[in-house]
Amino acid sequence: MTAHPTTPLVVVAHGSRDPRTPSTVRALLDRVRALRPGLPVHLGHLELNAPLLPDTLAALHARGAGSAVLVPLLLGRGHHVTRDIPETAADTPLHTRVAAPLGPHPLLVDTLHARLTEAGWRAPADGATRRASAVVLAAAGSRSPGSGRDTARTAGLLAERLGVPVVPAYASAAAPTVPDALRALAARSRHRVAVASCFTAPGRFATECAAASPWIASAPLGAHPALVRLLLHRYDQARTALAPTGYGRPPAVAASP
Repeated sequence: MTAHPTTPLVVVAHGSRDPRTPSTVRALLDRVRALRPGLPVHLGHLELNAPLLPDTLAALHARGAGSAVLVPLLLGRGHHVTRDIPETAADTPLHTRVAAPLGPHPLLVDTLHARLTEAGWRAPADGATRRASAVVLAAAGSRSPGSGRDTARTAGLLAERLGVPVVPAYASAAAPTVPDALRALAARSRHRVAVASCFTAPGRFATECAAASPWIASAPLGAHPALVRLLLHRYDQARTALAPTGYGRPPAVAASP
């Protein structure tokens, strides 16, 4: 079997108890469908919300689909990307390919920059303001070293864009925490500090990180047009790599650029 342009896209979301999260994800998928008419776009959650990923894959198989590309709605190579999603995909008779996570990538930085600008970020107007400025990139956190490296790379790309230091910090499972990062920056006389929300949708972690900000905090990434393009870019990357071997085997995870 050969992959073709109508290979279904399955967006894999984490799931959340926050009711704002599913509606945000649905809005994102609606924009994906609008940008790529004719592409079958489906949703599967890892936990907490329906449909769960195994149910989505089973439904696709029942409808006669032979293949699918799974795009994690996740921002780095944590255990969900490297283990949970490939293991779930390997349990389906579908021929699958797991795309790279959304970060790091310049389109993710476009989205972060846009959300910061919406929140009130402006480039420092002079040297003194620049020396007092910084950004904390607030992410969920993971014990996976790959996830930390990806967040650090995203922070580096955002720092290049903004021209001020960007410090990665985490809501759980990794250090530093957002409050710790803010205190460390204050000790270096960085008092004009924004928190950039590196979360796809509203939720407890995003709310807690934003509340710690001493100045402004950006909204979650949501259905920003750059994120829509990034999701489709990851789909296209993985679809072109979809090969006719590997039924019943753990699918490979596509590499980031």
